[in-house]
Amino acid sequence: MSTTAAAVGCTSTPSAGAPVTSADPNAVQAYRPGAGPLLFQVLAHPDDDLYFMNPDTLHALQAGVPVVSVYVTAGESVGVNHAPHTPKPKPDRQAYSSSRHQGLRQAYATMLGLDKFTPWHHSALSLTGGLTVELDQLSNGDRKADLVFVNLSMGEGSPHMLGLPHLWAVPGITLDTVVATGSPVRASTKVSHRTLVDSLAALLERYRPTLVQTLDPDPDIQVHDAAHHQDSDQVGYSDHRDHTPAALFAWKALAQWVDDSAKADGKVPRFAATSYRGYYNQRWPRNLPQSVVRQKNEYLLPYGGDPGWDCGNTSGCGDYGVGQNTPLTNPKGWVRSTHYRYPGARPATFAGADGRLEAFSVLGTRAVRWQESGPGSARWGDPLDLGGGPLAPALAAVKDSTGRRLLFALRFSSLEGQGGHNAREIVLLEQSAPDGPYRAWTGMGNPEHDEDRGRRIGCPVAIATPDGRIHLFARSAARGVWTRVREAGGTWGDWLDLGGDEVQDGLSVVLDGQARVHVLAAGRDTVHHWTQPAPGQPMSFQALTGMPQPGEPPSAALAPDGTIAVAYRRPVSGELVLRTVDGTMSRDSALNPGQLHGYGGYADVTVGAAPAPAGGGGGGLLLLSKELDGTVKLLDTAHPAQQLKRPPFALPVGTPALLHGADGRAYVVGLDFAATPWVWRPETHSPA
Repeated sequence: MSTTAAAVGCTSTPSAGAPVTSADPNAVQAYRPGAGPLLFQVLAHPDDDLYFMNPDTLHALQAGVPVVSVYVTAGESVGVNHAPHTPKPKPDRQAYSSSRHQGLRQAYATMLGLDKFTPWHHSALSLTGGLTVELDQLSNGDRKADLVFVNLSMGEGSPHMLGLPHLWAVPGITLDTVVATGSPVRASTKVSHRTLVDSLAALLERYRPTLVQTLDPDPDIQVHDAAHHQDSDQVGYSDHRDHTPAALFAWKALAQWVDDSAKADGKVPRFAATSYRGYYNQRWPRNLPQSVVRQKNEYLLPYGGDPGWDCGNTSGCGDYGVGQNTPLTNPKGWVRSTHYRYPGARPATFAGADGRLEAFSVLGTRAVRWQESGPGSARWGDPLDLGGGPLAPALAAVKDSTGRRLLFALRFSSLEGQGGHNAREIVLLEQSAPDGPYRAWTGMGNPEHDEDRGRRIGCPVAIATPDGRIHLFARSAARGVWTRVREAGGTWGDWLDLGGDEVQDGLSVVLDGQARVHVLAAGRDTVHHWTQPAPGQPMSFQALTGMPQPGEPPSAALAPDGTIAVAYRRPVSGELVLRTVDGTMSRDSALNPGQLHGYGGYADVTVGAAPAPAGGGGGGLLLLSKELDGTVKLLDTAHPAQQLKRPPFALPVGTPALLHGADGRAYVVGLDFAATPWVWRPETHSPA
């Protein structure tokens, strides 16, 4: 059976430093109408989603969100499918590719709630440029999965063989597809750079997803030496050599899909995007608690399979090197973490003076603004396109001292490949007056002067101070923190390196009771800290004492007592750390740890000051995170015995935002899997 998807045309090659497509980043477009949620993933190999994107993919399936996973390479490596404690077999690339496909079907059948050997529907799907891919489909009620195997050769085993990195970077080459044993695809195809971009764009148009997940397009620079073995890393970077071009092709196809859609009908596809770190996981503390790690392993085990299984696939029943609990025993620890490449609250939110909430995010790779239809309505008007694309998923949003809104984003300013430019820059959009129109997007440059190093920077964070300044921060390629400051008169200073030790992305910035700026970030062994000696003075690194090792980026907020509250989870255990910082000293929160008993879950913890009690007196702190099923959870530390009613719909994409409304109430705002904001105003009830 063969199905044909419509071809999507290519755009012209961009010039140096220009946006990846021909679209004007300042042009305002309409969005396509809202659609049912659908998750579309682009992976390099079978198992990338199981290692690096779960538990998010699992939570989508469990919520009834259809999942489409596209695997760019055949995963055939050198063709040896070697089970532990067995003789090494002869190489067979076609059979090994088939066996990995079977393992993936076993894993997804299990995630769908079916027996791992449940039969799938197999077909050949014709795309563009003569490319035909394998499409495997399975459903269980409202749980549905489509697996698309492009099957480009990995090119391993010989220094002269070409692979996906070459297809991205080298002009004029093609790669052959591997015909997996037993596949409905019968013939190998030569695939060019353009064909792959066109085909991914065609698949995007076919499925019209509302959420797209990719691997890391710009992994960290990594020195490989006796203390930091290269293992499976590509030379010089902390990730597999195929992960990076698979992500770059995905982001280029997204930009092309958006541009072509806008040209075709004047409307932008309505989707959010998320990117995940890869082998970065083995370089930083493990950020998942054991219960989540075991859950991820439950789906890697059927993927790994066993040569003794009777699965119905004569070429093999999985990727045997991953079976028999090896994900848990592998010292690289990839299964033990899930890290976002672009962390940050989604969406960024404000409470308007009229009581309506505003939400800013990235939709269709472009900045977007939603506004509540009425105060407290929890209903949103149509998304207002603010342009600027293609943008990374996380925005920073602040109000200056006059009330004007400023948005900062990380832009893919060029994504050429084939020997062309591949650049990133931080960009700014601001209002001309409070509640007024927005000016044109402007470039803020990049703290790194080299194009390759400039790809490694993090998403910007910013804060406005009462003296009229704007402080902008970003993680650098060297894993440090850089800053630019805009003076009250509107003049921006140069990028400055703040020094200090290496940190992960996910910077937290806050003002203390004296209006001094503080920046906190997760280091390898402790939380690192930068601050001002006095308002208006330059920032500098100021080490904190007594901060336990973080597993996730910290969150910081001004506490009711005037100190800074810092919350995060410890590695491995997921144990909550709640500290107060005064100057450069930190101490345990005044809360008895027993009061936080049962605050389990996983993922980033967002801390904020709780609304003051109606009778006066000091309020507590709010702690926002995720339950083990991915839904939000919130705790008021002033009333830890009271349970906060959770809405059934609050399954967020990434990290939701926590804010105070004009009515003084606390609100949680997140993005759902249909790329639409939701609002939760928590209410308490006494435990039974």
